[in-house]
Amino acid sequence: MHFSQIVIPAVALLSGTAQAIPTGDLFTRQSRPDNHTLNRERADAVKASFKFAWDGYKTYAFPNDELHPVSNGFSNSRNGWGASAVDAFSTALVMQIPDIVDTILEFILTINFDETADQVSLFETTIRYLGGMLSGYDFLKGPLANLNSNDTATDLVLKQAERLANNLAFAFDTPTGIPSNNLIFNPQGTDGSTTNGIATIGTLVLEWVHLSDLSGNKTYGELAEKGESYLLAPKPASSEPWPGLIGTNVDINTGLFQDASGGWVGGDDSFYEYLLKMYVYDSTRYGHYKDRWVLAADSSIEHLASNPSTRPELTFLAEFDGQKKIFESQHLACFDGGSFILGGLVLKEQKYIDFGLALVNGCHDTYVSTLTGIGPEVFRWVEKNTAANDTDNPPPPADEAAFYEKAGFYITNGNYNLRPEVIESFYYAYRATGDQTYRDWAWNAFVAIRDNCMVGSGFAELNDVNKVKGGGYNDFQESFLFAEVLKYAYLIHAPDNVWQVEHNGKNEWVFNTEAHPFKVWGPPI
Repeated sequence: MHFSQIVIPAVALLSGTAQAIPTGDLFTRQSRPDNHTLNRERADAVKASFKFAWDGYKTYAFPNDELHPVSNGFSNSRNGWGASAVDAFSTALVMQIPDIVDTILEFILTINFDETADQVSLFETTIRYLGGMLSGYDFLKGPLANLNSNDTATDLVLKQAERLANNLAFAFDTPTGIPSNNLIFNPQGTDGSTTNGIATIGTLVLEWVHLSDLSGNKTYGELAEKGESYLLAPKPASSEPWPGLIGTNVDINTGLFQDASGGWVGGDDSFYEYLLKMYVYDSTRYGHYKDRWVLAADSSIEHLASNPSTRPELTFLAEFDGQKKIFESQHLACFDGGSFILGGLVLKEQKYIDFGLALVNGCHDTYVSTLTGIGPEVFRWVEKNTAANDTDNPPPPADEAAFYEKAGFYITNGNYNLRPEVIESFYYAYRATGDQTYRDWAWNAFVAIRDNCMVGSGFAELNDVNKVKGGGYNDFQESFLFAEVLKYAYLIHAPDNVWQVEHNGKNEWVFNTEAHPFKVWGPPI
């Protein structure tokens, strides 16, 4: 650890300051009083870690995409357009760090979005670059205008977003309007894939519609909505094994689904997330998106909710293959609790909040059960009545049996890739309940990440969360460390503000899947 390189408040150095609290009866325990001093100190500690990671990136990697914190090198996995800087933009704004805001603002104007030698992911480019720029624009033109040191530059951020979208728009030039995801700029082309997945099709509408609304050019939103339309009315009928729950892969040329398997996991996850968030963004235009989310949520509660055989008090969401349940989940899927909670808040449905809190509790257990205090990339379980010869749902291997008996899950991929989803759901749980417990859980998660991942000039990925010190490092700092992990860890402890979820009982902002907040367009709900 290299804590000497930054100043961290004393509370931040005490990993045991807020130990995990036994849940007891999850829905009847009493909230504890808000400790304003403690939470301000924690927010400041998260901010200090953000500054540390930014300083390392700025010194050794900027304006490239990612820092290699162990070797002080860099890489360009996102086309060399400065992904970490753009992803850090909205977090530097909510943390109100003027010098970093100014550095990123000036840098964005220099990015040449016309040129890249590498394949371009429509999905990743949309959520990181378009999302980061639009969020920064919203903040600097709105509640954080005091940080707007150059209004002309801020106007040009929106122009840069349009320029990028114009360069990406040929992705939608397919027989159906379903976009290709993997693009080549010069000369324009694709990787030749004939299918695309529901996450990479269905996680464009928020950014592209918002760009339309800000720019006045309806084409952007219409392009994304056309692709989305095939996911809202999936064909054939067999691709929807339960109402609202759909398969994963869609033929770009015909619009027909190629399977009936999926879940709230990677490859599918943010499709379900955006059904609800489009309704939050503008309830007057996107009520039909909300209706599809309600179908998926109700079907998930009825058919996918699962309780491990050794810990029946825990709840996870299973994957599915047709109507066959697969008892596997991922760190990526742990956003699901937050999605159900947000749904309950905006739809005024307590059943979704309660179910979301149960999912949050399960994902919290994946953290506190490991040696590092961080949850794994992929985990499995079996139910009480799972057949011993069920090859889709194997029992834990012998070397995981004791761990499974205690934890209620067993690890099949122990990596930690600096993912945010568990802290993200803690954030929604706190905003819904006001219960300090969720702040404590988020603090413990942040401390575990800082204590195990902070190395050299930044934060590195871990090889195995259930080994001492994470079993060694992968020398890579993802840009979403800035956009998501440190933002959610900060916001859960920060004072209330207009961009926070459920501010004064309304949602005036909505977070894209990369945690970039957008000003909602319709009436706040």
